[in-house]
This record gives sequence, structure tokens and C-alpha cells, in this order.
Amino acid sequence: MSDYSNDTGRVDDPVRSHNPASLASEALRLSGELVRKEVALAKAEVSQNIQRAGVAIGFIAAAGVIAIVTINVLVAALVAALAETELGPIWSAVIVGVVLAVLAYILLRKGTNDLKPEALMPSRTVQNVQRDAQTIKGAYNDK
Repeated sequence: MSDYSNDTGRVDDPVRSHNPASLASEALRLSGELVRKEVALAKAEVSQNIQRAGVAIGFIAAAGVIAIVTINVLVAALVAALAETELGPIWSAVIVGVVLAVLAYILLRKGTNDLKPEALMPSRTVQNVQRDAQTIKGAYNDK
């Protein structure tokens, strides 16, 4: 026979056999467990976002280095323009400088976009908490 059978041989529903206090206790226990899991998920997601922020800062630093090199190249182009009258070396330096400037701009935009607050928000955790709240609300409304 089942663990939930009574003296008459009938099987009792384990949920209905509990008193309201034990049901409330079980609900609190499950709610606490759910909160602990959501906190763990939030910690993991924030850690992942911090790692992404570190990479974004790396992009910004790379953009800064490239910008300095770009300035050096453009200054060298200006110096070459003043030192010579032939167009070959001058335009070569200008083209390299412009390409490096475009690359620096792209890296800077990528880095700053990755550091926006909405990119760092633990969005999966927020969605899970909202879904859990709706589930709990629905469960209590059904009773």
C-alpha cells in the first residue's frame, strides 16, 4: 500500500492531508529556495556583465592607443608635406592616418555601447523574477 493510505485502505491526497500551517511553511520554504536561486543567477549574470565591461574597457584603451598612433602618423604626414613637395609619401601617410582614425572610432563606439547601463542589466534575472511572481500569483489565485 501507498505511504498515503489511511486505515480504510483509501489513498489520501498528500496536499489535502496537510494543515494550512504546514502548507504555508512549505510555501515559505519553496519561496526561500526560489529567492536563493534567483540571487545566484543574478550574481552569475552580473559577474558575466562585469567581464564584458572589462573587455569593453579594453576596446576603449585600444582605441586610445590607436588614436595616439593616428595623431603621430598625421603629424608625420604634415611634416612630410612641409619637407617635400612630392605627393607620394604625403598621401601614403594621410591614407594610413585616416584608416587608423576610422578603426579607432569603430573600437570606441563598440566599447561605449558595451558599457551602457542597459547592456549591464541582469535582464535574464529580471525576466525570471517577473515570471516567478506571475506563477506564484496565479497559484494563489487558483486556490
